[in-house]
Amino acid sequence: MRESVPRGVWMLGFVSLAMDVSSEMIHSLLPVFMVAGLGASALAVGIVEGIAESTALIVRVFSGALSDRLGRRKPLAVAGYALGALAKPLFALAPGVGWVLAARFIDRVGKGVRAAPRDALVADLTPPQTRGAAYGLRQALDTVGAFLGPLAAVGLMLAWAGDFRAVFWAAVLPASAAVLLLVFGVREPAAPSPRAAETANAFRRHTLAAFDRGFWFVVAAGAVFALARFSEAFLVLRAHEAGLAEAYAPLVFVLMNAVYAASAYPAGRLADRMSRRRLLGWGLALLVAADLVLALAGGLAAVAAGIALWGLHMGLTQGLLAAMVAAAAPSHLRGTAFGIFNLASGVATLAASVLAGWLWDRLGSPATFACGAAFALAVLVLLRRTVRADGARG
Repeated sequence: MRESVPRGVWMLGFVSLAMDVSSEMIHSLLPVFMVAGLGASALAVGIVEGIAESTALIVRVFSGALSDRLGRRKPLAVAGYALGALAKPLFALAPGVGWVLAARFIDRVGKGVRAAPRDALVADLTPPQTRGAAYGLRQALDTVGAFLGPLAAVGLMLAWAGDFRAVFWAAVLPASAAVLLLVFGVREPAAPSPRAAETANAFRRHTLAAFDRGFWFVVAAGAVFALARFSEAFLVLRAHEAGLAEAYAPLVFVLMNAVYAASAYPAGRLADRMSRRRLLGWGLALLVAADLVLALAGGLAAVAAGIALWGLHMGLTQGLLAAMVAAAAPSHLRGTAFGIFNLASGVATLAASVLAGWLWDRLGSPATFACGAAFALAVLVLLRRTVRADGARG
Protein backbone atom coordinates (compact mmCIF):
# COMPACT_ATOMS: atom_id res chain seq x y z
CA MET A 1 0.00 0.00 0.00
CA ARG A 2 2.87 2.34 0.77
CA GLU A 3 4.32 1.64 -2.71
CA SER A 4 1.18 2.67 -4.54
CA VAL A 5 0.38 5.87 -2.62
CA PRO A 6 2.88 8.78 -2.59
CA ARG A 7 4.48 9.93 0.65
CA GLY A 8 2.85 13.35 0.36
CA VAL A 9 -0.60 11.76 0.46
CA TRP A 10 0.34 9.83 3.60
CA MET A 11 1.51 13.08 5.21
CA LEU A 12 -1.72 14.86 4.24
CA GLY A 13 -3.58 11.95 5.79
CA PHE A 14 -1.70 12.36 9.07
CA VAL A 15 -2.38 16.12 9.01
CA SER A 16 -6.08 15.33 8.64
CA LEU A 17 -5.81 12.74 11.42
CA ALA A 18 -4.37 15.25 13.91
CA MET A 19 -6.89 17.96 13.07
CA ASP A 20 -9.76 15.50 13.28
CA VAL A 21 -8.62 14.36 16.74
CA SER A 22 -8.95 17.99 17.81
CA SER A 23 -12.21 18.73 15.99
CA GLU A 24 -13.98 15.56 17.12
CA MET A 25 -12.95 16.02 20.75
CA ILE A 26 -15.15 19.11 20.54
CA HIS A 27 -17.76 18.11 17.97
CA SER A 28 -18.62 14.82 19.70
CA LEU A 29 -19.51 16.68 22.90
CA LEU A 30 -20.95 19.86 21.38
CA PRO A 31 -24.60 18.77 20.79
CA VAL A 32 -25.00 17.59 24.39
CA PHE A 33 -23.06 20.62 25.68
CA MET A 34 -25.44 22.93 23.81
CA VAL A 35 -28.64 21.14 24.90
CA ALA A 36 -27.74 20.14 28.47
CA GLY A 37 -25.20 22.84 29.31
CA LEU A 38 -26.51 25.88 27.41
CA GLY A 39 -30.24 25.04 27.16
CA ALA A 40 -30.40 24.99 23.35
CA SER A 41 -33.23 23.32 21.36
CA ALA A 42 -32.78 20.69 18.63
CA LEU A 43 -33.64 23.40 16.09
CA ALA A 44 -30.84 25.60 17.47
CA VAL A 45 -28.42 22.67 17.18
CA GLY A 46 -29.57 22.16 13.59
CA ILE A 47 -29.09 25.84 12.73
CA VAL A 48 -25.60 25.97 14.28
CA GLU A 49 -24.53 22.74 12.58
CA GLY A 50 -26.18 23.67 9.28
CA ILE A 51 -24.50 27.08 9.13
CA ALA A 52 -21.17 25.61 10.20
CA GLU A 53 -21.07 22.71 7.76
CA SER A 54 -22.53 24.63 4.82
CA THR A 55 -20.01 27.43 5.42
CA ALA A 56 -17.17 24.93 5.16
CA LEU A 57 -18.54 23.60 1.89
CA ILE A 58 -19.42 26.96 0.32
CA VAL A 59 -16.04 28.55 1.11
CA ARG A 60 -14.38 25.73 -0.85
CA VAL A 61 -15.62 27.13 -4.16
CA PHE A 62 -13.49 30.23 -3.63
CA SER A 63 -10.43 28.49 -2.15
CA GLY A 64 -10.47 25.85 -4.86
CA ALA A 65 -10.66 28.41 -7.65
CA LEU A 66 -7.98 30.53 -5.97
CA SER A 67 -5.65 27.54 -5.75
CA ASP A 68 -6.11 26.98 -9.49
CA ARG A 69 -5.46 30.66 -10.23
CA LEU A 70 -2.30 30.72 -8.09
CA GLY A 71 -1.13 27.31 -9.26
CA ARG A 72 -0.40 26.60 -5.57
CA ARG A 73 -2.33 24.44 -3.10
CA LYS A 74 -0.24 24.26 0.06
CA PRO A 75 -0.31 27.92 1.22
CA LEU A 76 -4.11 27.94 1.25
CA ALA A 77 -4.18 24.57 3.02
CA VAL A 78 -1.82 25.90 5.71
CA ALA A 79 -3.94 29.02 6.17
CA GLY A 80 -7.10 26.94 6.55
CA TYR A 81 -5.60 24.57 9.10
CA ALA A 82 -4.16 27.51 11.06
CA LEU A 83 -7.56 29.23 11.18
CA GLY A 84 -9.14 26.01 12.46
CA ALA A 85 -6.53 25.76 15.21
CA LEU A 86 -7.08 29.39 16.25
CA ALA A 87 -10.85 28.80 16.61
CA LYS A 88 -10.57 25.94 19.10
CA PRO A 89 -10.12 28.04 22.28
CA LEU A 90 -13.40 29.87 21.57
CA PHE A 91 -15.40 26.73 22.38
CA ALA A 92 -13.87 26.57 25.85
CA LEU A 93 -14.68 30.24 26.46
CA ALA A 94 -18.26 30.17 25.08
CA PRO A 95 -20.89 31.53 27.55
CA GLY A 96 -23.83 30.84 25.22
CA VAL A 97 -25.04 29.51 21.89
CA GLY A 98 -23.98 32.69 20.06
CA TRP A 99 -20.34 32.09 20.93
CA VAL A 100 -20.62 28.47 19.88
CA LEU A 101 -22.04 29.57 16.53
CA ALA A 102 -19.20 32.06 16.06
CA ALA A 103 -16.57 29.45 16.98
CA ARG A 104 -18.11 26.86 14.65
CA PHE A 105 -18.31 29.44 11.87
CA ILE A 106 -14.63 30.41 12.15
CA ASP A 107 -13.56 26.80 12.47
CA ARG A 108 -15.55 25.78 9.39
CA VAL A 109 -14.28 28.75 7.37
CA GLY A 110 -10.85 27.30 8.06
CA LYS A 111 -12.01 23.89 6.88
CA GLY A 112 -13.49 25.46 3.75
CA VAL A 113 -10.26 27.30 2.96
CA ARG A 114 -8.12 24.17 3.27
CA ALA A 115 -10.32 21.38 1.94
CA ALA A 116 -10.55 22.00 -1.81
CA PRO A 117 -6.83 22.85 -2.22
CA ARG A 118 -5.93 19.79 -0.13
CA ASP A 119 -8.21 17.51 -2.17
CA ALA A 120 -6.78 18.91 -5.40
CA LEU A 121 -3.26 18.44 -4.00
CA VAL A 122 -3.98 14.72 -3.51
CA ALA A 123 -4.80 14.48 -7.22
CA ASP A 124 -1.70 16.52 -8.15
CA LEU A 125 0.48 14.10 -6.16
CA THR A 126 -1.09 10.87 -7.41
CA PRO A 127 -1.21 9.11 -10.82
CA PRO A 128 -4.75 8.56 -12.18
CA GLN A 129 -4.73 4.77 -11.78
CA THR A 130 -4.32 4.97 -7.99
CA ARG A 131 -6.42 8.04 -7.15
CA GLY A 132 -9.27 6.02 -5.68
CA ALA A 133 -6.80 4.36 -3.31
CA ALA A 134 -5.15 7.73 -2.50
CA TYR A 135 -8.45 9.40 -1.62
CA GLY A 136 -9.52 6.32 0.30
CA LEU A 137 -6.26 6.33 2.28
CA ARG A 138 -6.45 10.04 3.12
CA GLN A 139 -10.09 9.59 4.13
CA ALA A 140 -9.22 6.51 6.22
CA LEU A 141 -6.49 8.38 8.15
CA ASP A 142 -8.82 11.35 8.57
CA THR A 143 -11.39 8.97 10.01
CA VAL A 144 -8.88 7.35 12.37
CA GLY A 145 -8.53 10.83 13.86
CA ALA A 146 -12.30 11.11 14.00
CA PHE A 147 -12.27 7.82 15.95
CA LEU A 148 -9.46 8.76 18.35
CA GLY A 149 -10.83 12.25 19.08
CA PRO A 150 -14.14 11.12 20.61
CA LEU A 151 -12.33 8.31 22.47
CA ALA A 152 -10.00 10.89 24.01
CA ALA A 153 -13.02 13.05 24.86
CA VAL A 154 -14.65 10.17 26.77
CA GLY A 155 -11.46 9.49 28.72
CA LEU A 156 -10.98 13.15 29.59
CA MET A 157 -14.65 13.63 30.54
CA LEU A 158 -14.38 10.72 32.98
CA ALA A 159 -11.01 11.92 34.31
CA TRP A 160 -12.16 15.51 34.70
CA ALA A 161 -15.63 14.82 36.13
CA GLY A 162 -17.59 15.88 33.08
CA ASP A 163 -15.83 19.22 32.55
CA PHE A 164 -16.72 20.06 28.93
CA ARG A 165 -14.60 23.20 28.83
CA ALA A 166 -11.40 21.45 30.03
CA VAL A 167 -11.76 18.93 27.21
CA PHE A 168 -12.22 21.78 24.73
CA TRP A 169 -8.97 23.35 25.92
CA ALA A 170 -7.13 20.04 25.49
CA ALA A 171 -8.28 19.94 21.85
CA VAL A 172 -5.99 22.90 21.05
CA LEU A 173 -2.87 20.69 21.17
CA PRO A 174 -3.55 18.26 18.27
CA ALA A 175 -4.86 21.15 16.13
CA SER A 176 -1.52 22.94 16.55
CA ALA A 177 0.34 19.72 15.71
CA ALA A 178 -1.60 19.41 12.43
CA VAL A 179 -0.47 22.86 11.28
CA LEU A 180 3.18 22.12 12.05
CA LEU A 181 3.05 18.74 10.30
CA LEU A 182 1.64 20.31 7.14
CA VAL A 183 4.18 23.14 7.10
CA PHE A 184 7.22 20.90 7.54
CA GLY A 185 6.05 17.50 6.23
CA VAL A 186 4.38 18.11 2.85
CA ARG A 187 6.16 19.22 -0.32
CA GLU A 188 3.98 20.58 -3.10
CA PRO A 189 4.73 19.52 -6.71
CA ALA A 190 5.16 22.00 -9.54
CA ALA A 191 2.13 24.07 -10.59
CA PRO A 192 -0.32 21.76 -12.42
CA SER A 193 -0.82 23.94 -15.50
CA PRO A 194 0.24 27.34 -16.85
CA ARG A 195 -3.37 27.80 -18.04
CA ALA A 196 -4.68 27.86 -14.48
CA ALA A 197 -4.26 31.60 -13.95
CA GLU A 198 -6.25 32.32 -17.10
CA THR A 199 -9.18 29.97 -16.53
CA ALA A 200 -9.69 29.48 -12.81
CA ASN A 201 -12.77 31.57 -12.18
CA ALA A 202 -15.77 29.43 -11.27
CA PHE A 203 -18.23 32.20 -12.17
CA ARG A 204 -17.15 32.70 -15.79
CA ARG A 205 -19.18 31.02 -18.51
CA HIS A 206 -16.19 29.58 -20.33
CA THR A 207 -14.94 28.02 -17.07
CA LEU A 208 -18.28 26.32 -16.44
CA ALA A 209 -18.36 25.16 -20.07
CA ALA A 210 -15.12 23.24 -19.49
CA PHE A 211 -17.01 20.75 -17.32
CA ASP A 212 -18.94 17.97 -19.07
CA ARG A 213 -22.20 16.18 -18.20
CA GLY A 214 -20.34 13.60 -16.11
CA PHE A 215 -19.09 16.32 -13.76
CA TRP A 216 -22.53 17.95 -13.40
CA PHE A 217 -24.00 14.54 -12.66
CA VAL A 218 -21.58 14.19 -9.73
CA VAL A 219 -22.50 17.72 -8.52
CA ALA A 220 -26.23 16.94 -8.66
CA ALA A 221 -25.82 13.59 -6.93
CA GLY A 222 -23.67 15.18 -4.20
CA ALA A 223 -26.22 17.93 -3.54
CA VAL A 224 -29.16 15.57 -3.16
CA PHE A 225 -26.95 13.25 -1.14
CA ALA A 226 -26.22 16.13 1.26
CA LEU A 227 -29.97 16.55 1.82
CA ALA A 228 -30.11 12.91 2.90
CA ARG A 229 -27.06 13.07 5.19
CA PHE A 230 -27.70 15.85 7.71
CA SER A 231 -25.32 16.64 10.57
CA GLU A 232 -24.03 13.76 12.70
CA ALA A 233 -24.93 15.91 15.72
CA PHE A 234 -28.37 14.31 15.45
CA LEU A 235 -26.82 10.88 15.94
CA VAL A 236 -25.47 12.10 19.28
CA LEU A 237 -28.86 13.53 20.26
CA ARG A 238 -30.57 10.27 19.23
CA ALA A 239 -28.25 8.22 21.44
CA HIS A 240 -28.68 10.66 24.32
CA GLU A 241 -32.45 10.40 23.87
CA ALA A 242 -32.15 6.59 24.07
CA GLY A 243 -30.36 6.81 27.42
CA LEU A 244 -26.63 7.35 26.73
CA ALA A 245 -25.04 9.39 29.54
CA GLU A 246 -23.46 12.76 28.71
CA ALA A 247 -19.90 11.64 29.47
CA TYR A 248 -20.26 8.78 27.02
CA ALA A 249 -21.83 10.81 24.19
CA PRO A 250 -18.56 10.79 22.16
CA LEU A 251 -18.85 7.00 21.90
CA VAL A 252 -21.36 7.68 19.12
CA PHE A 253 -18.54 9.10 17.00
CA VAL A 254 -16.14 6.38 18.15
CA LEU A 255 -18.46 3.68 16.80
CA MET A 256 -19.36 5.53 13.62
CA ASN A 257 -15.77 6.42 12.76
CA ALA A 258 -14.38 2.99 13.62
CA VAL A 259 -16.64 1.52 10.94
CA TYR A 260 -15.93 4.47 8.64
CA ALA A 261 -12.14 4.13 8.98
CA ALA A 262 -12.21 0.37 8.45
CA SER A 263 -14.23 0.66 5.24
CA ALA A 264 -12.88 3.85 3.59
CA TYR A 265 -9.63 2.49 2.12
CA PRO A 266 -11.11 -0.82 0.86
CA ALA A 267 -13.92 1.22 -0.72
CA GLY A 268 -11.33 3.44 -2.42
CA ARG A 269 -9.61 0.35 -3.84
CA LEU A 270 -12.96 -0.93 -5.08
CA ALA A 271 -13.61 2.42 -6.77
CA ASP A 272 -10.52 1.84 -8.94
CA ARG A 273 -11.82 -1.57 -10.06
CA MET A 274 -15.61 -1.35 -10.49
CA SER A 275 -18.45 0.98 -11.44
CA ARG A 276 -18.37 4.00 -9.18
CA ARG A 277 -22.05 4.62 -9.75
CA ARG A 278 -22.87 1.12 -8.52
CA LEU A 279 -20.66 1.54 -5.44
CA LEU A 280 -22.35 4.86 -4.69
CA GLY A 281 -25.70 3.08 -4.94
CA TRP A 282 -24.60 0.54 -2.35
CA GLY A 283 -23.61 3.37 -0.02
CA LEU A 284 -26.97 5.06 -0.45
CA ALA A 285 -28.81 1.82 0.27
CA LEU A 286 -26.87 1.59 3.53
CA LEU A 287 -27.87 5.17 4.39
CA VAL A 288 -31.54 4.32 3.86
CA ALA A 289 -31.12 1.32 6.16
CA ALA A 290 -29.32 3.41 8.80
CA ASP A 291 -32.02 6.09 8.81
CA LEU A 292 -34.82 3.55 9.10
CA VAL A 293 -33.10 1.71 11.96
CA LEU A 294 -32.55 5.00 13.80
CA ALA A 295 -36.14 6.09 13.19
CA LEU A 296 -37.53 2.85 14.62
CA ALA A 297 -34.93 2.16 17.36
CA GLY A 298 -36.37 1.44 20.79
CA GLY A 299 -33.11 1.27 22.76
CA LEU A 300 -29.37 1.85 22.70
CA ALA A 301 -28.56 -1.44 20.95
CA ALA A 302 -30.72 -0.55 17.96
CA VAL A 303 -29.34 3.00 17.91
CA ALA A 304 -25.80 1.55 17.88
CA ALA A 305 -26.72 -0.63 14.89
CA GLY A 306 -28.03 2.41 13.03
CA ILE A 307 -24.87 4.38 13.82
CA ALA A 308 -22.67 1.52 12.55
CA LEU A 309 -24.64 1.41 9.28
CA TRP A 310 -24.23 5.19 9.00
CA GLY A 311 -20.45 4.81 9.36
CA LEU A 312 -20.35 2.07 6.73
CA HIS A 313 -22.25 4.17 4.22
CA MET A 314 -19.78 7.03 4.79
CA GLY A 315 -16.84 4.71 4.19
CA LEU A 316 -18.32 3.66 0.86
CA THR A 317 -19.25 7.13 -0.36
CA GLN A 318 -17.09 9.99 0.93
CA GLY A 319 -13.75 9.15 -0.68
CA LEU A 320 -15.65 7.86 -3.71
CA LEU A 321 -17.34 11.20 -4.36
CA ALA A 322 -13.98 12.98 -4.14
CA ALA A 323 -12.47 10.54 -6.65
CA MET A 324 -15.44 11.04 -8.99
CA VAL A 325 -14.99 14.82 -8.88
CA ALA A 326 -11.24 14.53 -9.59
CA ALA A 327 -11.88 12.12 -12.47
CA ALA A 328 -14.57 14.28 -14.10
CA ALA A 329 -12.66 17.59 -13.95
CA PRO A 330 -9.91 18.94 -16.24
CA SER A 331 -6.56 18.76 -14.41
CA HIS A 332 -6.06 22.54 -14.43
CA LEU A 333 -9.51 23.12 -12.88
CA ARG A 334 -9.54 20.49 -10.14
CA GLY A 335 -9.61 23.04 -7.32
CA THR A 336 -12.50 24.87 -8.99
CA ALA A 337 -14.29 21.55 -9.55
CA PHE A 338 -14.09 20.66 -5.86
CA GLY A 339 -15.29 24.17 -5.03
CA ILE A 340 -18.36 23.93 -7.28
CA PHE A 341 -19.18 20.47 -5.96
CA ASN A 342 -18.98 21.65 -2.36
CA LEU A 343 -20.91 24.86 -3.04
CA ALA A 344 -23.89 22.79 -4.17
CA SER A 345 -23.47 20.36 -1.29
CA GLY A 346 -23.13 23.22 1.22
CA VAL A 347 -26.43 24.82 0.31
CA ALA A 348 -28.11 21.42 0.61
CA THR A 349 -26.40 20.71 3.95
CA LEU A 350 -27.71 23.94 5.48
CA ALA A 351 -31.26 23.13 4.39
CA ALA A 352 -30.97 19.52 5.60
CA SER A 353 -29.73 20.34 9.10
CA VAL A 354 -32.29 23.11 9.69
CA LEU A 355 -35.06 20.83 8.45
CA ALA A 356 -33.80 17.99 10.65
CA GLY A 357 -33.86 20.21 13.74
CA TRP A 358 -37.32 21.55 12.92
CA LEU A 359 -38.72 18.04 12.39
CA TRP A 360 -37.11 16.87 15.65
CA ASP A 361 -38.73 19.67 17.68
CA ARG A 362 -42.13 19.40 15.99
CA LEU A 363 -42.55 15.68 15.25
CA GLY A 364 -39.77 13.89 17.10
CA SER A 365 -36.60 12.04 16.12
CA PRO A 366 -38.33 9.30 14.03
CA ALA A 367 -39.60 11.93 11.56
CA THR A 368 -36.09 13.37 11.19
CA PHE A 369 -34.55 10.05 10.21
CA ALA A 370 -37.51 8.99 8.06
CA CYS A 371 -37.08 12.21 6.06
CA GLY A 372 -33.38 11.41 5.60
CA ALA A 373 -34.28 7.97 4.25
CA ALA A 374 -36.68 9.55 1.76
CA PHE A 375 -33.97 11.88 0.41
CA ALA A 376 -31.51 8.96 0.11
CA LEU A 377 -34.08 7.09 -1.96
CA ALA A 378 -34.38 10.18 -4.17
CA VAL A 379 -30.63 10.01 -4.89
CA LEU A 380 -31.00 6.36 -5.89
CA VAL A 381 -33.68 7.42 -8.38
CA LEU A 382 -31.32 10.10 -9.71
CA LEU A 383 -28.62 7.47 -10.18
CA ARG A 384 -30.97 5.29 -12.22
CA ARG A 385 -32.33 8.05 -14.43
CA THR A 386 -29.22 10.09 -15.21
CA VAL A 387 -26.54 9.42 -17.81
CA ARG A 388 -23.85 7.03 -16.52
CA ALA A 389 -21.05 8.82 -14.72
CA ASP A 390 -18.62 5.97 -15.14
CA GLY A 391 -17.25 7.41 -18.37
CA ALA A 392 -15.39 9.89 -16.10
CA ARG A 393 -13.59 7.24 -14.04
CA GLY A 394 -10.01 8.29 -14.78
